[in-house]
Amino acid sequence: MNIRVIAGRFGGRLLDAPHADNTRTKPMGERIRNAMFNSVQARLPDAVVLDAFAGTGAVGIEALSRGAASCTFIERDRLAQKILGNNLTSLGLDKPEAIVVGRSVSSWIDDRADDAPLYDVIFADPPYHDLQLSTVLRLFDLLKPNGLMVLSHTGRCEAPTKLGVVVVDNRSYGNACLTYYRRET
Repeated sequence: MNIRVIAGRFGGRLLDAPHADNTRTKPMGERIRNAMFNSVQARLPDAVVLDAFAGTGAVGIEALSRGAASCTFIERDRLAQKILGNNLTSLGLDKPEAIVVGRSVSSWIDDRADDAPLYDVIFADPPYHDLQLSTVLRLFDLLKPNGLMVLSHTGRCEAPTKLGVVVVDNRSYGNACLTYYRRET
């Protein structure tokens, strides 16, 4: 199965994705990705981006394609890591522009140094069957002031909130929902 980079310097390029029968990694649909990136496009040039629960890397790669300075991809699944690595290699992306961390988001957060850089934009697309809300709440602390986080979740789920972070938009696409957060200064 292939998915397409929508726009930017890699626009039209195909990315590998797991076969449809793989239940561990399901890439975000192109329609939803396109709507999400149209909403955040102005924030991407020179942004430092985090793609949490990265899967194939399609979201972070789209951010890099549209002008982000760098993206850190966090993915614990070994098959998804392999596909992500192949996708980055096929596009000629490597450090420092693209950094892959082969761990769970929660353990990566646990081990981050207190002085580690914060992010301008965070994309969080946890598995729908395991939203890991406690981990998602911890991601808010990694946003720069005025930074933006987009959470992809099922429409049946209430989006988490945290003091100091405000919901600025909420959009539904069938069963999928995107909630946009901004960290207050």
